[in-house]
Amino acid sequence: MIIAIDGPAASGKGTIGRKLAKEFGLAFLDTGLLYRAATKRVIQRQISPFNLTEVINAIEGLQLDEANAEDLRTPLISSITPVVAQLPGVRDVLAGLQRKFARQPPNEMHGAVLDGRDIGTVICPDADCKLYITASLHARARRRYKELLANGIKTSFQTVHRDLRKRDEQDASRLVSPLIVAEGAVVLDTTDMSVEEAFRRALALVIEKLPKAARGGSATG
Repeated sequence: MIIAIDGPAASGKGTIGRKLAKEFGLAFLDTGLLYRAATKRVIQRQISPFNLTEVINAIEGLQLDEANAEDLRTPLISSITPVVAQLPGVRDVLAGLQRKFARQPPNEMHGAVLDGRDIGTVICPDADCKLYITASLHARARRRYKELLANGIKTSFQTVHRDLRKRDEQDASRLVSPLIVAEGAVVLDTTDMSVEEAFRRALALVIEKLPKAARGGSATG
């Protein structure tokens, strides 16, 4: 069973994805963190993010557990990740990792939840369920601002708002795998929802989409 979740930054897709994975006993992968992990390698090796050959060499052999590092949301990584992510070669390398995770989830789990920006359109177009999680720019900026402050990263709301708006434009306009609503995806706007409300709504949508045989994995039936 594969659940594909797409949407813009700070829309709540990661939180919802983790909760759905726990609910159904599935593996979870935040693919955005893979791109941040790749960018971290580029920065550490002092490589230009515009040099495709050197960037590819830097990220070859990237491991999924590198996406678990705690320092992947720094302003520097956040500013360079969109540049690295738009390189076709980079997306090819990381797409392979993502598809392998979906086909062969760790710990012999019977499926996976992946969240990102091209999961339902490119990585897993045949996913059992596709969700597109969104929210207003202001709501998303407010969430990301609180998250950064909680992690000890000093910034301003205006800076976060500006950076998210820029990232939205980059995601929507890039030539390779732009952020769009996948065919067959259900759109969920979490602007005025609490975390629990958003999760419960997403859970109901997933249950509606999944075959009856797969619904038994949910703690809620």
